[in-house]
Amino acid sequence: MYPTIIDFGPVGIHSYGLMLATAFITSVFVIQYELKRRGFVPDVAATIVVAAAIGGIVGAKVYAALLDGRITLSELISTSGLVWYGGFIGGFLGILIVIVRSPNPTLATIDIIGPTLLLGYGIGRIGCLLAGDGDYGPPSDLPWAMAFPNGTVPTDERVHPTPIYETLISFTFFGILWSQRRKLEVNPGVLLGASLILLGVERFFVEFWRLTPRVLGWMTAAQLFSIAAFIAGIIIIFWARSRPPVAATAETVEATERSESPKQSSPSRKRRRRR
Repeated sequence: MYPTIIDFGPVGIHSYGLMLATAFITSVFVIQYELKRRGFVPDVAATIVVAAAIGGIVGAKVYAALLDGRITLSELISTSGLVWYGGFIGGFLGILIVIVRSPNPTLATIDIIGPTLLLGYGIGRIGCLLAGDGDYGPPSDLPWAMAFPNGTVPTDERVHPTPIYETLISFTFFGILWSQRRKLEVNPGVLLGASLILLGVERFFVEFWRLTPRVLGWMTAAQLFSIAAFIAGIIIIFWARSRPPVAATAETVEATERSESPKQSSPSRKRRRRR
């Protein structure tokens, strides 16, 4: 594993930080593309991702401190303890503040963010794998089991590479939502609900192959949060489907672009017949 890609002495380029930056940059492009496709203001994409990053880091640190029972200044400013669900709550609050203040429709814009969470999460887990930061699972003799002797949290024993599981599942779920987004976007809120359901399903099952402390019987805190996300997603979908659907914007935007294009609006230009 490669926790540090390039070392400049006191500072360096770390694999986890690099993949985290990759996740944020990728999310900006995806959100911007979707905002533009749906006829919304695309310039807020970068602001949304920055708010998600700041809120996510703050939320993750506060959540980790609450779990440890130590809410101290050193705990909050340390580089460890970035808990996913704490980051999700903080990041979502940051995103919500930006979207509400933007000229875009709130619920439809949040719909765009939902699938992007799965994509960014999957990319971030590649950083966990490269860093060997302890997110791996219990010992295993499976052919794909891995050891992390040079990881941030090293182990010479072959274990379940759970970051790989999470990346593959997250990318798969993102692909499903991305392929169905045009159908689901006619009911604003459905994509958000579906994203919460799939995020909950992904983390709930992967927790069985992670070395996470159990807090309620055989369940971890992440599994309890996964159940809450799953239930919230179902409620949001039912609520969204009870509201009147909106017209699909993709075809409207495309038609508008065609009508405003000087090349295609010229009456003298003839369409070529395919041979």
